[in-house]
Amino acid sequence: MTMNPPGPHGIKDAYCLLNFEDCITTYHISPSGSIHKDSPAAKFLLERGVDFKDFNSYGSRRGNDEVMTRGTFANIRIVNKLLNGEVGPKTIHIPTGEKLYVYDAAMKYKAAGLDTIVLAGAEYGTGSSRDWAAKGPMLLGVKAVIAKNFERTHLSNLVGMGIIPLCFKSGEDADALGLTGHERYTVDLPSKISGTKPGQDVNVKTDTGKSFTCTLRFDTEVELAYFDHGGILPYVIRNLIKE
Repeated sequence: MTMNPPGPHGIKDAYCLLNFEDCITTYHISPSGSIHKDSPAAKFLLERGVDFKDFNSYGSRRGNDEVMTRGTFANIRIVNKLLNGEVGPKTIHIPTGEKLYVYDAAMKYKAAGLDTIVLAGAEYGTGSSRDWAAKGPMLLGVKAVIAKNFERTHLSNLVGMGIIPLCFKSGEDADALGLTGHERYTVDLPSKISGTKPGQDVNVKTDTGKSFTCTLRFDTEVELAYFDHGGILPYVIRNLIKE
């Protein structure tokens, strides 16, 4: 981390990690409930000598980022359009076509140095505010969420983690634009974020030749500053050092 903010980072040739319909809640995103015996979190604990009877819940292990990252998007009722309606915490790793747990697919992308995004419908992030609903996607390597609209608190939490929230234009969504989630996405951001007007338009392009406009949902000056710094934590640390 440097004392000077890194500035805005665009996204180039990112893969879609998950493609959702409407009403994905913080409960769907956050690690919550019991730890399933076949999940990546269970594998992590078993490899470290923890017996199944001692797994307990994600809530009891919320201070362990390794467990909580593995539990992000691990809800057994989640529906991902990349799996054609199949219910469960898995996705398709686009380059290989493998069906993997979301965590395992995300780690394959990260290991290859590839960014990922999430496509979503309306009311993304509804429900009670959960900090891990933003921390988890950030640790999975998600760089942007493109949705029809967001729950306001969750949107702010995403910005605080350095994730770019983008809204489709009115009347548009992934289906209307013919997006399947198998494309690669490039998001062009202005070279300078701080000091620009909140809610500006940005262009999103895919490797299949599709191009569409989204609204960049940095709605306040402080959110613009957070993103310029790479998230709320670097922002706070730099200001403390300056003082």
